[in-house]
Amino acid sequence: MKRLRRAGFLILTFGLLSSTSAVYAQPSGRPTRVIREGIDETRLVRLVGNTRPEATPQNDRGIVSDDFVLDHMLLQLKRSPEREAAMKQYIDDLHNSQSPNYHQWLTAEQFAEHYGVAQEDVATVTGWLTSHGFTVEGVQGSGLVIDFSGTAGQVRSAYHTEIHNLEVNGAQHIGNMSDPQIPWALEQVVAGVVSLHDFRPKPMLTPRAQFNTSTGNFALVPGDLATIYNFNPLFSGGISGKGQTIMVIEDTDLYSTADFTGFRKTFGLARPYPSGTLTQVHPTGSATCTAPGVNGDDVEAIIDVEWATAAAPNAAIVMAACADTKTTFGGLIALQNVLNGPSSGFPSAVSISYGESESENGATANLAYSNTYAQAVTEGVSIFVSSGDEGAASSDANRAQATHGITVSGFTSTPYNVSVGGTDFGWFPDLGAGGASTYWSPTNSSTFSSALSYIQEIPWNDSCAGGVLTSFFHVNYGDPADPQAFCNSADGANYHTTASGSGGPSGCATGAPAITGVVGGSCAGYAKPSWQSLLGNPGDSVRDIPDVSLFAANGLWGSYYVICFTDPANGGVPCTGDPSNWPGYGGTSVSSPIMAGIQALVNERTGSRWGNPNVNYYRLAGLEYINPSACNSNTVNKTSNTCIFYDVTQGDNDVDCKILQTTLHNCYKANSTDVYGILSLTNGLEQPAYPAQTGWDFATGIGTVNAYNLVKAIWQ
Repeated sequence: MKRLRRAGFLILTFGLLSSTSAVYAQPSGRPTRVIREGIDETRLVRLVGNTRPEATPQNDRGIVSDDFVLDHMLLQLKRSPEREAAMKQYIDDLHNSQSPNYHQWLTAEQFAEHYGVAQEDVATVTGWLTSHGFTVEGVQGSGLVIDFSGTAGQVRSAYHTEIHNLEVNGAQHIGNMSDPQIPWALEQVVAGVVSLHDFRPKPMLTPRAQFNTSTGNFALVPGDLATIYNFNPLFSGGISGKGQTIMVIEDTDLYSTADFTGFRKTFGLARPYPSGTLTQVHPTGSATCTAPGVNGDDVEAIIDVEWATAAAPNAAIVMAACADTKTTFGGLIALQNVLNGPSSGFPSAVSISYGESESENGATANLAYSNTYAQAVTEGVSIFVSSGDEGAASSDANRAQATHGITVSGFTSTPYNVSVGGTDFGWFPDLGAGGASTYWSPTNSSTFSSALSYIQEIPWNDSCAGGVLTSFFHVNYGDPADPQAFCNSADGANYHTTASGSGGPSGCATGAPAITGVVGGSCAGYAKPSWQSLLGNPGDSVRDIPDVSLFAANGLWGSYYVICFTDPANGGVPCTGDPSNWPGYGGTSVSSPIMAGIQALVNERTGSRWGNPNVNYYRLAGLEYINPSACNSNTVNKTSNTCIFYDVTQGDNDVDCKILQTTLHNCYKANSTDVYGILSLTNGLEQPAYPAQTGWDFATGIGTVNAYNLVKAIWQ
């Protein structure tokens, strides 16, 4: 015990030092000029992996006019290999309690000074842009991003690619028809344009749906969350997020801030936690940020702010939003402007509930998110990102079947963020967990909560390929016992969907696929971080997601999250009467802001920022999994335990799949006559992607979290 207390003293001491000037922060070296040749416009290099899969002859509706305006494109620069290695080492030092640089977070200016690009090279690149007629709007403080505007004609002249009109599933878009090319002399500094198209990332939310599983409805409210994941001892002990800021990143304004106020009042958060506030900001900076107004993503925004405040009810919730430009996701602009601003404005934690498959996002856009998150970590900001709502089939989000094989979101697969997956509750009788009365009170409290304890969990999975759903229909209706056969049955046809908590290996962070949206060609995943070593995690040499999970289901087994949302144009209703009649949602877009809220509680209790919390999560999980059965979600004591993480070992997040054109991609079909198969590691063998197992797994990562025990463990 003395050793634990001593560790707690060291953590607190260094945490306090981190709030002062960076006395010990001594990053080694500075970027030096690398462009030393004149720019020869006839010697070109192609920037591979920067064309959307939708840019096909079938979707092509002709070139846009030369004077078509492309505002606020982002040119992504890249640091030298030497500076990249130095940055990674410094990040390791920030999380190593034996290093003099432990928790010595950098300012934006310090980050740029040591891990940006030499000013001479930035000047050369901006000069090249202006020589082609572009307007340089600004250079981010990191020295790694240039905001520039121009026309399609100027893009064709400078980047040797045409912007065309596209029609995809009846929707109108624009996009480049080939990978851009730049002069060879710039290749050592220029990674590429983040995007030359208007395809947007997907919000990771899934509306409540009606299912045939008839297990009753148990709508989650903040009091249920606090009981199930053990927030209550923290709240009663005075740890509720006071003095902390949780930032959610959006590309929309809220429909009404009154929804947030009504949520807090209805569910008993307003009076006990008066410091809990909401602010909408449009962060100014080197990249132009304009107010987005209200668009179809406003339901995502309200989910994020309401469930962040549920987890840390005394924290300041800041919603940072910028309008999308013709080519750039507004959320990326917002986050970069915040991280390149004054350190006094840095949030404790950031939650991002959007995503896009690595192989569709493109190599430069993937790099943009990786670089941005890495900068956040050096500044002490913890980034939480939804793992996705489509199993291991991120290229097939919101579709009935997977057709592009195993893919993950490039928003969540970087080594610098916590990837937050999704679970469902496994209390229904078929898993031997006992009936509803074991876990839910027959009456609600005054704030509408009814959960009695922690509830055993399974991966969230709405697909017919899921083993738990197949078993339910087999036992109750005599359907086939095999998921692949069930997907081809009459009952299974009602569950053709990829909706499930995402997880899988990084496969296309760099390079370009040979088949659009499918991992292959020159694709490569992020290298496995040193901290991602844990019982169950495969020796695949790449970054695997998710890291942790929380409940994210949309009602398959009766449970989902309630929100107060009144936008009538987007499914909202007045927040009056029984909250079970309010809008209901699931998705990892809910679990991510909750985990960010837990991090705010950690920061409050320890008096320190923590950068990338994964370093601690995996360390603590490694100690817990020395005895892997002790914290099994199925068998652990539900009302009192010392578990930091609950190991989810039943169920899977496998989804149904179908042939794409003439090729199967990670799709196993036992019978050639069947239309549908199940997502599998190979086409020829039944290796579902992916089952839960003891220890870490692709379905739920480490598992789910006991908030009180996690905060207590990091403090010690």
